Amino acid sequence: MKLSVVVPMMNEEENVEPLFREIREALKGLDYELILVDDGSTDRTVERMKALADARTKIIVFNRNYGQTTAMAAGIDAAEGELIATLDGDLQNDPRDIPMMIETMERTGADVVAGRRLKRQDGVFLRKIPSRIANWLIRKSTGVYLNDYGCTLKVFKRDVAKELDLYGELHRFIPVLAEMVGAKIVEVNVRHHPRIHGESKYGLGRTFRVVSDLMLMLFMQKYRTKPMHLFGGLGIASLGIGLLINFYLLILKLMGENIGQRPLLTLGVMLVLVGIQLITTGFIAELIMRTYFESQDKKPYRIKEVFVGR
Repeated sequence: MKLSVVVPMMNEEENVEPLFREIREALKGLDYELILVDDGSTDRTVERMKALADARTKIIVFNRNYGQTTAMAAGIDAAEGELIATLDGDLQNDPRDIPMMIETMERTGADVVAGRRLKRQDGVFLRKIPSRIANWLIRKSTGVYLNDYGCTLKVFKRDVAKELDLYGELHRFIPVLAEMVGAKIVEVNVRHHPRIHGESKYGLGRTFRVVSDLMLMLFMQKYRTKPMHLFGGLGIASLGIGLLINFYLLILKLMGENIGQRPLLTLGVMLVLVGIQLITTGFIAELIMRTYFESQDKKPYRIKEVFVGR
């Protein structure tokens, strides 16, 4: 099978029929499967999907709402195509862009082709501005330079998509996760349409969650396989400063000065304790990481090719 199209759905009953129609028209002539993942809909979304499903369609229904990232992960796990495309179920992404993205992947040798919503049809203050701030933060922090991390429309090679380890709310960070497994990423301009039916699942509060997830991504990107470098470095710095402060206060005490009421004494003791705790946390994190890789026979690297000369 050439292509698997993964679409997370939640309370999109009015969008189901036009979504089927547009995907079938856009991918006519391609060998594809359509995987729809219902993320705990409370309306007639599942009923309508079942009524329109054909032999190419696979419907996965969750028992409750888990979030877009989990729905996307379930769809990718079930995908059998050589390539995997993801898009939203609200018809703001245009499936007609998928063949162009596949052609771009074949032409450039990219592992991931990410969409960039050039003329985004969303509200300025609640969607566009927070999104631009989040995109800027992610670019500067991770070093993965894309313009639009929030566009769901992407095409992956199968092996890259299967290694993304999606969980939580990390769908916005898919390019960063792909870069961590050595994927080549290309960004292309895609269409974007205003939402006609249903309500958006996103709001201003999402921006604050993005910052929290960004901190996790920075740790995963830089220290996942070497957590002691982070915790150990901070711990040694804290311990060292604390010991210097305490040594200075010890000299003052030996010279006859009263140090018992000085705030600096409290700071010195706290820095020593924090330093010891951070170093200990580093040891524990190292053991956890080793257990994670070894218990699942995972490797902290990805081999692109093995060549044997003759």
